[in-house]
Amino acid sequence: MSSLFRIPIPAGVTKATAKQQMLKQLVCSDAPEQALRYHGYRVIAGVDEVGRGALFGPVVAAAVILPEKCGVLSRMGLTDSKQLTAEQREKLDRKIRSIALAFAVAEVDAATIDRVNIYQASRMAMLLAVQQLGVTPDHLVIDAMVIDYPCAQTKLYYGDALCLSIAAASVVAKVHRDRLCRELDLQYPHYGLASHKGYGTPEHRRALAEHGPCALHRRTFAPVAASDPDAVLEEQIESGDLFCEDLDPSIESLL
Repeated sequence: MSSLFRIPIPAGVTKATAKQQMLKQLVCSDAPEQALRYHGYRVIAGVDEVGRGALFGPVVAAAVILPEKCGVLSRMGLTDSKQLTAEQREKLDRKIRSIALAFAVAEVDAATIDRVNIYQASRMAMLLAVQQLGVTPDHLVIDAMVIDYPCAQTKLYYGDALCLSIAAASVVAKVHRDRLCRELDLQYPHYGLASHKGYGTPEHRRALAEHGPCALHRRTFAPVAASDPDAVLEEQIESGDLFCEDLDPSIESLL
């Protein structure tokens, strides 16, 4: 089973702007799960990823199977993790973990992201999370994606703001990744990871310009590649634009 829940984007409005406007109006509920149960599905896992747009660190996915009665999460305001404060996410994460029938978290590291691209890495992380569940699902609800898992799936656009199971996965993944970035901030203190969690903020870009990328940066992402002299040199060599007689002094010093 594959279903599409689409929200129209008004003409002349960018996708990002439209999404932000719509997210504020959407109601996160268990309606998608109820509809699936009506069709006979019983073990429904919500799946989502976080960190897809970051410049640093892994992409993290979570899979969560909620009980049929989970109204407490609605009352606590569960929705897309990006719309919640850190304090709200931490509180919801504890509640989700305490009531879930099963949950799992998986990471795909920066080196793999560079090798296979972020889209495929996100799908890999989601698949790993589902495979690690202690209970086998008979249906997956995923935020705008499908994965190579042998059960029915619903591809739900804006799912993290519409579906409690996906929102739960979003929160669990976000709390996990944020905690990881705070830990890695101690190992790589130059970048301010504890505050921006690896995303391309002005602070992060300034740190990249000053210190260059570290081992956990995604080197195929443009802002990271632009800050890496070795990557710039390699690109020039591969393109044939670099000739020994007219080396730039800043590049020549690297040889």
